[in-house]
Amino acid sequence: MYAFIARRLLATLPVLLIVAVLVFLMLRLTPGDPAAILAGDAANPEQIAQIRESLGLNESIVAQFGIWAGHLLTGDLGESFYFKMKVVELIGQRLEPTLALATLTILIAVLVAVPLGVIAAWRFGGWFDRCLMGFSVLGFSIPVFVLAYVLIWLVSLKLGWLPVQGYQRLEGGFWPFLRHLILPAITLSVIYIALIARVTRASVLEALGEDYIRTARAKGLPEWKVLVKHALANAAVPVATVIGIGIALLIGGVVVTESVYAIPGLGRLTVDAVLARDFPTIQGVILLFSFVYVFVNLLVDLSYVFFDPRIRY
Repeated sequence: MYAFIARRLLATLPVLLIVAVLVFLMLRLTPGDPAAILAGDAANPEQIAQIRESLGLNESIVAQFGIWAGHLLTGDLGESFYFKMKVVELIGQRLEPTLALATLTILIAVLVAVPLGVIAAWRFGGWFDRCLMGFSVLGFSIPVFVLAYVLIWLVSLKLGWLPVQGYQRLEGGFWPFLRHLILPAITLSVIYIALIARVTRASVLEALGEDYIRTARAKGLPEWKVLVKHALANAAVPVATVIGIGIALLIGGVVVTESVYAIPGLGRLTVDAVLARDFPTIQGVILLFSFVYVFVNLLVDLSYVFFDPRIRY
């Protein structure tokens, strides 16, 4: 087990290196000059050239990457061109809203989707199963930003139940903190509920056809025990896998959701940095997202041992 964890952690290093190289090259090769953006429309060519010199943009791409990689090895992600502060400090300021939104989204998705999937498999072919399949198709089809504006119009503007936009830190009280997160989390969780519910339904439905399910029912066990302790327990591996895969979708959804709801998190930071051509900030955020995704996949792989004792590393 420990050797497996060590190998997986070492395997993340070349992955992060490849991600860093690709992001660095894509940002440098795309059109646009960050010096011109920082200088403003009224700047003359001399001022733009001076800014390029101060930012080190006149160096070759290889030299720029070497300087950035050297700082990265010491834990220094550089200084933001646009925000005028260390990227590490900037990410630290924006981490709490994104972490809170992602955690609440995953909790809502898992707590809602898994029971829905189990019930749909239990009532296969019935009206509940058909409704769930229809909801899954709808959940995959509606763009996140469209659903966000519909919920803002209905829940916030018409009914007045929740705030329209903004974010309240946890220090200001738990209920204000939660009220500002409920609507964005619901918006972001719809696609994950659809994904997890469909996989849970398919996995539990397959398990319900196995011999051990018939044996459990023949012993007179209550139906809920058959569904939870036998069917769902044996279907947990693919469900855990799709939850881990959903983290990749979550990263993309956070960017859109935070922009719509004006949440000052990493997603909103990414949009601002892209618009400002802020190379160090974009690279730092993408590297963080990549590391989180690799780490979550490692946790999912390790969870297989608890769901299926036959799996060994």
